[in-house]
Amino acid sequence: MSQKTVRLTMAQAVARFLTRQMTVIDGKRVPIFGGVFAIFGHGNVAGVGEALHAIKDTLPTYRAQNEQGMANAAIAFAKASFRRRFMACTTSIGPGALNMVTSAALAHVNRLPVLLLPGDVFANRRPDPVLQQVESFGDGTISANDCFRPVSRYFDRITRPEQIIPALRRAMQVLTDPADCGPVTLSLCQDVQAEAYDYPESFFDEKVWVPRRIEPDLDELAAAVAALKQAKKPIIIAGGGVLYSEATKELGDFAERHGIPVVETQAGKSALPHSHSLNMGSVGVTGTSASNALAEEADVVLAVGSRLQDFTTGSWALFKNEGLKIIGLNVQPFDAGKHNGLPLIADARAGLNRISGGLGSYKADPSWTAKAKAGKAEWLTAADKATATTNAALPSDAQVIGAVQRARGGKNTTLVCAAGGLPGELHKLWQAEEPGSYHMEYGFSTMGYEVAGGLGVKLAKPESDVIVMVGDGSYMMLNSEIASSIMLGAKFTIVLLDNAGYGCINRLQMGTGGANFNNLLKDTHHVELPQIDFAAHAAAMGAVTRKAGSISELEAALKETANETRTTVIVIDTDPLITTEAGGHWWDVAVPEVSGRKQVNEAREGYEKALTAQRFG
Repeated sequence: MSQKTVRLTMAQAVARFLTRQMTVIDGKRVPIFGGVFAIFGHGNVAGVGEALHAIKDTLPTYRAQNEQGMANAAIAFAKASFRRRFMACTTSIGPGALNMVTSAALAHVNRLPVLLLPGDVFANRRPDPVLQQVESFGDGTISANDCFRPVSRYFDRITRPEQIIPALRRAMQVLTDPADCGPVTLSLCQDVQAEAYDYPESFFDEKVWVPRRIEPDLDELAAAVAALKQAKKPIIIAGGGVLYSEATKELGDFAERHGIPVVETQAGKSALPHSHSLNMGSVGVTGTSASNALAEEADVVLAVGSRLQDFTTGSWALFKNEGLKIIGLNVQPFDAGKHNGLPLIADARAGLNRISGGLGSYKADPSWTAKAKAGKAEWLTAADKATATTNAALPSDAQVIGAVQRARGGKNTTLVCAAGGLPGELHKLWQAEEPGSYHMEYGFSTMGYEVAGGLGVKLAKPESDVIVMVGDGSYMMLNSEIASSIMLGAKFTIVLLDNAGYGCINRLQMGTGGANFNNLLKDTHHVELPQIDFAAHAAAMGAVTRKAGSISELEAALKETANETRTTVIVIDTDPLITTEAGGHWWDVAVPEVSGRKQVNEAREGYEKALTAQRFG
């Protein structure tokens, strides 16, 4: 019996396939692809561009201003959707494609799904070298797109039209896999995009992808339960996996039933409401005093959906209990066994339920729980002091955060940020009450993510009041998707903190004994210092803008513009040196062993002393 086929170009097959992939959310079947971001060039306009035009009423194509920006927006869409839905991005070859490599790394580190479809050179090689082709003197198979290989969970180069069949099927497996989730790059040779093939009709059958919930191995579960039953001072680290598993209710129930305090990573913040009595807030380098005090004493750490990066662990110097046991509840074995932990490879929701069942009536020592609650009360007093309103000419980041929280920090608000000093302050101080209402890209800490990320979040959560907080340095790196947000009617609010340079790295430079050099604008090699009117710049792209001269003016501007229909940018000048003193922890940043400067030598002495607290192995 012959197989029914349909003759399509390879690019048309890609487009049709994307429209047939579905998922189920809240009982409703919806397309798993939220759209395609595209910047066309000679490597994709004729093939992919024509194919996307034919399905534009089924799968929307969004025109962006910058390839990295659009990929960042697509990744933010996936993160805001808890990885249940995602997007594709297509570019030409050469610089257009390579502009997405940073975004691929961002998605790879954060375990976030995005389908990247860069154009590639001619498979037939007849016109070589084509415009923007990178030629390797020693390997004729290499193109610029090979740069995607180390930052893609799955990479494939399509040199024949029929190869797209297994490649797209494999792509969907990776994009929806809870353990291997991450960026997929399908490098589409530009001549092959236009080549036709008789594709099986069954390739375009509608397919529904739902989350796989991995149940724990019984032996691993027994070991985890036994360790927790012996615990006198247990804590839970809530990572991003709690949110992606949609296990926030289970986390809260587990903590309450067993009296175990919860601390949050950047990715896991909002897994429990800020107001929950057992939520101690952020942990590690940017941690609250409440969380870090508990972490120092903890004898058992249940790390749920966390990759335990150095900011979470205080460069592995935070945990000081010699008998510490770590239980790694994670879908990814690579993360579950870190630092000789007891691996419990399972879905977060399933794992928490099974552990709780095994623990029965176990409850942490009441004095430990009471200590946690007392520590939180002390922290809240310190946090309120840091975020209180001020009349200072140059307020701190914390005081700006307080203003944003008071003016617009409701349950319908989603806060977006990524890099610089703001992530540390927000991790400590922002009061997130709803799952996903705190959207921080800190796995890769990508400067330039913020504005594009705000666009992606708004596309994923159109009813949410999306607030982007960004420093002037990050804004200068990538701000062009303000124009895209105007085009798409995707309104969000940007609070731009101008401290005239890279204030966070300047403080780090000072903290390691370095001289103020090349971070703040005033300390750079210059003939004339730039005087950038950020409000005018954003207005030129179509945004509503305000310049706030004080914290009270900022609050007023935030309230005044809440109902604007266009993206709004509010600028305020801030102090580059002030940071919240309460909380925090040492971070391993190597200081030179030899220097002609006294300050560096003194910093080295402190560094060597701090190293003695690190755990290894």
